[in-house]
Amino acid sequence: MTEESGAPMAVARRTSRDIRSDSRLIVVRALLAAGESTRAALAEDTGLSPATVSAVVGDLLGSGVAAEAGLLSGTVGRPTTGLRLNPDRGRVVGVYVEDRHFQATVFDAALRRLANVHVTAPAPVEAADDVIDRIARTLDTALAEAGASHEDVLGVGVLLPGGMQRPVKSALAPDAIWLHLDRLRDRLGLPVVVDNPLKAIAAAELWLGAGRRCASVVVANLGEGVGAGIVQDGAVVRGATGTAGEWGHSLLVFDGRACQCGRRGCAEAYVGVPGIRRTLAETAPGHPLLDVPLPGFAAALAAAAESGDPAAASAVERTAHYLGAALADLVAIVNPEVIALTGWAAAELGALVLPVAERRVRDDAPGDAAASLVIEPSHSSGMEGIAAIALERFMRDAGLVTTRVLPAL
Repeated sequence: MTEESGAPMAVARRTSRDIRSDSRLIVVRALLAAGESTRAALAEDTGLSPATVSAVVGDLLGSGVAAEAGLLSGTVGRPTTGLRLNPDRGRVVGVYVEDRHFQATVFDAALRRLANVHVTAPAPVEAADDVIDRIARTLDTALAEAGASHEDVLGVGVLLPGGMQRPVKSALAPDAIWLHLDRLRDRLGLPVVVDNPLKAIAAAELWLGAGRRCASVVVANLGEGVGAGIVQDGAVVRGATGTAGEWGHSLLVFDGRACQCGRRGCAEAYVGVPGIRRTLAETAPGHPLLDVPLPGFAAALAAAAESGDPAAASAVERTAHYLGAALADLVAIVNPEVIALTGWAAAELGALVLPVAERRVRDDAPGDAAASLVIEPSHSSGMEGIAAIALERFMRDAGLVTTRVLPAL
């Protein structure tokens, strides 16, 4: 069957090479979590056989991704050679681009932060040449601060708000850069991966957060927009065209409020910050909080609700029910072990909405899908996640990873 015929294509069978590739990633993440470990401890932590761990460790030592950490005492029997990720293997850099704001963070190969630079332009930067120039200069400044050069860099990860591999509609991202990513790569002269912030936060949870202990994790972002990053079986779910996780544009209310995407009744129209403000307007038209600028609205609403403002408290409770119903849909579809909440609205309102939302999730989720579900704040960052993706891209280029399709452009 061929793709052109319209018939389904056969799913490629996994090979021993693919399994070895997955095992390398599992061991790398275990080393990252442990700091230092041993072959025996890695086998126990990962569930891989001692023989598999020994072979994988040999691969990682040979490529310089891992290094021996000397003899570890305090173990039963003879001292054991310790292992760690090799921070000196090189540097990975995360770059964030949004309107006027450019940030670059340099990490070592063990994903420890070495330097961070944040530059704000006096006006929005929109032309492709200007965006590329700003990225290059911000990256160079961060490398200089970290005492590193281009020759040290294993890869660069770029965070751009919006969708992947197409011109985005987000007002926060310079559209032109999406059309000129090859020029960006040529200008930097380095391997480049590109992703949106939410999928990068999901990658950070996979490498550094809840993904260390769980196979199925959803990162739910609550801000001006709403979305989800999904981790299943050790990988970030991207979908056929890279748009998996558009939870904010799933239907919450049939024929409900107009959403910025053009549909009506989307979850984002109720649990995104503009939607929360609309809930307050429906509850109390003319309320003074409606004049608060959007970036400060969630904090002001939380403060008013805690101080006893009945309209604010009512809007918060309605939002909590909307959020619980929308999260219950995620639980029904994905059945995660953990939902990690991120975003500035979650930070401001989470303590108020979470108890009600969690009860709603447990009431609405089918069967026992939410029986052991944990809903918790996410402490991961997109910059850490895009650095992890860039490191994984390096491992793929080095032949250590063969089974992941990365958003490299």
